[in-house]
Amino acid sequence: MEESIQFIANTKGWISVKKLKVTEQTDPRTVMEFLASLGTGIDRKVEENLGKIVEIEKLNYVLNEILGETGKDVSAVLREVNGRKVNAIVNELVEKPEWQKGEKKEVGEFLKVYSMRKALKEVKIRVDYSEINIPGMKKVKKAKV
Repeated sequence: MEESIQFIANTKGWISVKKLKVTEQTDPRTVMEFLASLGTGIDRKVEENLGKIVEIEKLNYVLNEILGETGKDVSAVLREVNGRKVNAIVNELVEKPEWQKGEKKEVGEFLKVYSMRKALKEVKIRVDYSEINIPGMKKVKKAKV
C-alpha cells in the first residue's frame, strides 16, 4: 500500500486539496514542511470560523489597545493578554443564552489562544510554524479555466 498524507476540505468558500506521496526517498524535511503548510491553512480557517460565531472585532480592539499600551515589552504583553481586560471581553463574547456552560468554556479557550497568538505575533515571537518562510508553501495558484 502506498504511503501518503492527504488533506481534503470542500466546504462553502474553502476548497483545499493537499497530498504528499511518501516514499523511501521522501526526506523528513519534506514531510515537516508539508505538515506545517497544512497547519497554517487550518489555523487561518479556525480563526475565520471563530469570527463567525463571536464578535471577534471587540476582542481585536482590546488586544490592539493593550499592544499599543505595552509596546514591544514581552512580559507586559503576556501579563496583559492573560489579564483582566482580555478575560472580561472573552467572558462577554461567550455569554450567549443559547450556549451551554461547556460550549462557553470551549469557545472561551479558542478566544484565549487566538489572543495569545495575535499578541505574540505582534511582538515578533515565533510560536507556530506559520511564521516560517517555507518557499514550497507559497506555490502560485493556477487560474481556473
